[in-house]
Amino acid sequence: MSGRTERLDELLREEISAVLARDVQDPRIGFVTVTRVEVTRDLSHATVWVSIIGTADERRESMRGLERAMPFVRGRLAPLRLRRIPQLHVRYDESVERGTRVLRLLDALDRGTEPSDAALSESLPTPGPRPVEEAASAEDGQSVGPAPRRRRSFASRGAPPSRARKKGQR
Repeated sequence: MSGRTERLDELLREEISAVLARDVQDPRIGFVTVTRVEVTRDLSHATVWVSIIGTADERRESMRGLERAMPFVRGRLAPLRLRRIPQLHVRYDESVERGTRVLRLLDALDRGTEPSDAALSESLPTPGPRPVEEAASAEDGQSVGPAPRRRRSFASRGAPPSRARKKGQR
């Protein structure tokens, strides 16, 4: 992702958060946090990821209210003077909820108690069995997992075939 797109993502996140807190008066929208915004390359669409505190029904109602409020929020972004104000699409961000579950599991382990069945059923899925080489290296105290791939420079790969030919040789 380019630096320009990252800056635009952050600017939109801040502005959308401010508009939701200051200007949107929909009673369905509860305690909402804009966690991130992802803008497409052509800047025509932006996905707004939100975290909502509350029960499942409250989250559903808040999402309905947010979806209805997005055209209004988009209109409030006009003072940013962008070439194009992107269409806004709201999505629920489960990462905060998953992180909270992981912290609860870790707290239970620190206290020396078994995590509850409910906490385990909500936890992240466990990975499948590891290959024999990884298991052996983990037991030896060495790092586990594949070695990081090195990127080769463009010069070491050579020019693409279309550019390697001269103009008259097609």
